[in-house]
This record gives sequence, structure tokens and C-alpha cells, in this order.
Amino acid sequence: MARSRSKIFSNLSILLLGIALSPTLRAQQLALGFDLNHTHVEFTLGGTVHTVHGTFALKHGSIRLDPATHEAAGKIVVDAASGNSGSEARDRRMNREILESDRYPEIVFTPDRFEGQIPAGGDFQLNVHGIFRLHGADHEMVLPVEAKRGPDGITAAIQFSIPYVSWGLKNPNTFFLRVSDQVEITIHTVAAPADAAAADYPR
Repeated sequence: MARSRSKIFSNLSILLLGIALSPTLRAQQLALGFDLNHTHVEFTLGGTVHTVHGTFALKHGSIRLDPATHEAAGKIVVDAASGNSGSEARDRRMNREILESDRYPEIVFTPDRFEGQIPAGGDFQLNVHGIFRLHGADHEMVLPVEAKRGPDGITAAIQFSIPYVSWGLKNPNTFFLRVSDQVEITIHTVAAPADAAAADYPR
């Protein structure tokens, strides 16, 4: 009887400890929503005559990071038709002939895991692995993230290159103009805590 009672108390203690720790474990997962008003997606394309600078618009973005397992989930979606380089003629050609945004209206990054540590506050670096979907095709990518965590969320800068020609997109070169076969992307964003249950986190 004494042994049985001891076992019951032991199991009860484990159960109570699990209940006490569960909020802490849940808090380890960091759910963030990107602020559309404070997210800027910029591109740079080098050329023989001049370098083209432009922007794209973020449609929506959310991400969940689990420091315990280093798993990531969420989605970052850019409007492919929103490219703005300051030239209407160039942008029409980009949409019609290069991105074919009527057929492929979204550019999407879906993270699945990350490397690095997320502190309670201050600067940190992450390498976020995932699938980059462009022009209807999926490509594995690792995005380097420079970030700072504050009391209201995270500010981050992400810089990477897209080898769009080797990925199957049309080369925009002409007889008189030669441009790089890679485009440089820079994303500056502010991500605030989001409700993980309400956010879109596909598995």
C-alpha cells in the first residue's frame, strides 16, 4: 500500500511539474507577423550601362521559430507584379517577359528550419533554411538574417542573391545592354509578436 501511494504521489508530482512548465515551453516558440508598413523589399540588378534599383511589395509575412528544436514555419509572400524600377516600360517587360506575373503572381519563401540562437534582447544572426518559390519552381535557399530583438519585436535585415537565369527565367540581355544573371535582394522588416494560433503556419 505504501509503495502504491508513493507511486501515485510521484506520478502526481510529474503531472504538476509538467503543468507548471508548459507555459514556459510554449513561450520558447517565437511567433512573429511582418509589419507591411515597415517592410521594404529592394532589388539591385547590375548592368553594363547602369545599375537598376527597384522595389517589390510584401503581400503578407509570418514566421514561427522554435529555439528548442530549431524548426521554423510560416510564409513570406511578395507580389510579383508589384516590381517598380522607376521605368514603366522596363517594369512592363519584367512582368510580361521575365517574371510572367500573370501566370505566377506570387514569390514565396517558406522556412522550415534555422541555425543560430535567439537572445531575450539585443543583436543576433540566423541562417534560415527553406523553399523559395519563383516562377512556379521551388528552390532550396538559406537566408542570412541580421536582427535585433527589442521589447516590441524584432527588426531584421536579410540580404541574398537570386540566380534567376540559372533558375530558368528569361535573360533580359539585348544587343546593346548586358545585365547580371543574378539579382541582389535586400529585405528590411519589423516583425511583431503574433498569435501563433491565428497565423498561417503550414506544415
